[in-house]
Amino acid sequence: MFKEKYKKMNDSIFPSQELIEKVTHLPYREKAGRAGREKRFRRPAFILCAIIIFALTAMPALAATFPSIYDLMYLVSPSTAQFFIPVQKSCLSNGIKMEVVSAYIHGDTAEIYITMEDLEGSRIDESIDLNDSYSLYVPFDSSANCQRLGYDDAAKKATFLITIKKWGDKKISGGKLTFSVNEFLSHRKEYKDVLISKELSGLNTSSEKQRVNINGGGGPYYENYISDMDKKINVLKPSEPREFPIEGLDFTGIGYIDGMLHIQTAAENNLKKGNHGYFILKDKQGSEVTCDYSVGFIENPDVPERIDYNEEVFNVPESQIENYSLYGYFVTSGMYTEGEWKVTFALENEE
Repeated sequence: MFKEKYKKMNDSIFPSQELIEKVTHLPYREKAGRAGREKRFRRPAFILCAIIIFALTAMPALAATFPSIYDLMYLVSPSTAQFFIPVQKSCLSNGIKMEVVSAYIHGDTAEIYITMEDLEGSRIDESIDLNDSYSLYVPFDSSANCQRLGYDDAAKKATFLITIKKWGDKKISGGKLTFSVNEFLSHRKEYKDVLISKELSGLNTSSEKQRVNINGGGGPYYENYISDMDKKINVLKPSEPREFPIEGLDFTGIGYIDGMLHIQTAAENNLKKGNHGYFILKDKQGSEVTCDYSVGFIENPDVPERIDYNEEVFNVPESQIENYSLYGYFVTSGMYTEGEWKVTFALENEE
């Protein structure tokens, strides 16, 4: 009896061999962000897609209940995955409500206005930062960005604008979009043009160095110094933190390596803070010198107490350093909030 019951359930969920053979000949477009090339998938991928589609047809709530199946579907076919996600224009998590308030889709561009409102406290303020934790799921190849537009102090509500542009100058014609956020930072402080040291020549510089694996970097001349083949580079060996006017960042080194001035800061457990900044050298006439490049590296990356280091490198000869003072711009966060906010809505072109 059990075998018969299982066989009936199996037959109602999974497709027949005949139907599987049919879907293996359908074309497929790659997931957004991978150049949008037309390509054919191997037969196992289409069989997997067919199985998932028929499973979800038999059990419509499965995609929303089991994110792993939804993610699996998205790898196979973004448009199919989005089709099965139910429309939900508002979401409440951790006492904070996220809601779609307006959407304007025209031509190849979609502009969506979303609000986040704290219903229980004051965790949201004018400095809210989504901390790169947001995700966008769209059924077509596109580029997108999200920016904070404003904050209503009386309502404790922040407004964001999501702008999406479909690749290939093609008109957006239907489908759904899912926007999700996992965390945000707030109550941030900005420190502008902060004097760190009037006389750099008076600092106890150090040239003790170490080789590390870098996890990122930037600056106008970064590619002149760091190539894609560089797995390890020389940086300052961190010293005991010096006196520093910015709470949440440690000043852990300044010195010369191979004729270049290196300045290093560190932040502990920075994934939940997002503290960052940069330095500027100013001469006696007020002219500014910014770093040629910067790199980041991590100490104890697999533990909560990991330390993130940032090192900026300036092309200023040691013989001229006495002509400069050190200033900086920094941002620190006072609050970290987690949640599971997700909204899904239809993309209906106004044209």
